[in-house]
Amino acid sequence: MALFRAKNLFSRSFSSLSSNPLRVCVVGSGPAGFYTAEKMLKAHQGAEIDIVDRLPTPFGLVRSGVAPDHSETKHYFQQIVVNQFSRVAQDDRCSFIGNVTLGSSISLSELRELYHVVVLAYGAESDRILGIPGEGFSGIHSAREFVWWYNGHPDCKNLDPDLKSSDTAVILGQGNVALDIARILLRPTMELAKTDIAGHALTALEESSIRKVYLVGRRGPVQAACTAKELREILGIKDLNVCIKESDLLKTPADEEELKNNRIQRRVYELLSKAALGPSLSSSGQRELHFVFFRKPDRFLSSSDRIGHVAGVRCEKTILKESIGSGKQIAVGTGQFEDLECGMVLKSIGYKSIPIDGLPFDHPKAFLYVPRAIFKKVQKCHVYPLRLFPGIVPNIQGRVLSNTTENPTLLEEGLYVCGWLKRGPTGIIATNLYCAEETVASISEDLEQGLLASTSSMPKPGREGLLQLLAERNVRVLSFSSWEKVDSEEKKLGSLRNKPREKLTTWEELLKVAME
Repeated sequence: MALFRAKNLFSRSFSSLSSNPLRVCVVGSGPAGFYTAEKMLKAHQGAEIDIVDRLPTPFGLVRSGVAPDHSETKHYFQQIVVNQFSRVAQDDRCSFIGNVTLGSSISLSELRELYHVVVLAYGAESDRILGIPGEGFSGIHSAREFVWWYNGHPDCKNLDPDLKSSDTAVILGQGNVALDIARILLRPTMELAKTDIAGHALTALEESSIRKVYLVGRRGPVQAACTAKELREILGIKDLNVCIKESDLLKTPADEEELKNNRIQRRVYELLSKAALGPSLSSSGQRELHFVFFRKPDRFLSSSDRIGHVAGVRCEKTILKESIGSGKQIAVGTGQFEDLECGMVLKSIGYKSIPIDGLPFDHPKAFLYVPRAIFKKVQKCHVYPLRLFPGIVPNIQGRVLSNTTENPTLLEEGLYVCGWLKRGPTGIIATNLYCAEETVASISEDLEQGLLASTSSMPKPGREGLLQLLAERNVRVLSFSSWEKVDSEEKKLGSLRNKPREKLTTWEELLKVAME
């Protein structure tokens, strides 16, 4: 009976397919996954594509990563990107299959048996660590967790960040995500109430005592990792006191050289310099944003009142020195320290992908990623230049490598990667479009050269086999129409609160509405 229901959910796609289509499974329904599916549909007219995701909801970072107060960005993604991805999912040759977890619902080896091609695009759902004393104290969270909390991701509904015991929060990092978090903490909640911020997060922020936020960076304002657009947004918060030491803005000849060659960094530096010269506001309960440059975290300090809870960060002062070979300036400790007192710390130091059984992974010194432009120059002589990146799957233009030490050119047949799993957690959402184009081009080349199993000589069960296996394991699969029920319910609840949507934020709520 379960198999019949599952087949019925996805039945619209069976009738229009050839008897032995190219079966493709894309794991991950974020931008990388959907762009890959879209490019495959266009490049291979006889292909059947299934997009598998562990969540009941599609769209990945478009739903759970974009800050709720980014109204223009949200509008663009809703009108352009989400509508574009929805058309992909509604194509007769494509299906979204939600609530299926790779590694527990089904293994990678089983997927490879069911499909001619498997593309892993499940992103980075874990976090880098600092590896310093006190990192396990309560009150310390990763940026990913906090972003998921205010964006209503079901995994972080119960994060319960401490916003009441202190008026100060420290954010380690000065990139765009760090600025997003600082903005959410400091923006008036009346403005947030009109966004699609999760209801539990809005309630907590309305009761928050946080009035000071410190953004801590290892290097200086010339090297700040944020974009001018993000910086302008936070500097534009009404009645916000922005604090920057004028001494931190002094430039060295090396800084001047960096600015001369980078227009984006030049603009960021100009905005920070202007903010430092702005009027200093002073009133009771004044909200403050402090940019702290040339500091790196040395250890976390424990509260004397609440054992095991963070009470501050001890930072080592740094200076910049040129890195031999790279030409870049790196932060070097000076042996001088200072403490920043706070009641909460958010680590915005980078995301990390999660390894799964059967996938080459977690060998930081052996990862290989070769951009197509370089690969084409050396392809004829079969010599592959190495570029080392930590935390990604070793690959050549999306083709997964079996082993990067014994035989660096041995490929995993039919297995590919795209997005952060392929290149690391870098770039904007649109970067995944070009990333997907490269991976799909590799798949097409491999098909043309006979490097993949023939669809006629070796037909695969694909979707039908997957649904049968999941039904045997009592996995409740959710289709795109299930998501549309969630989407409709969230918009209805939002309209009652004058919000674009009120997100369902627990697994129970999501599954209940999706399965109705």
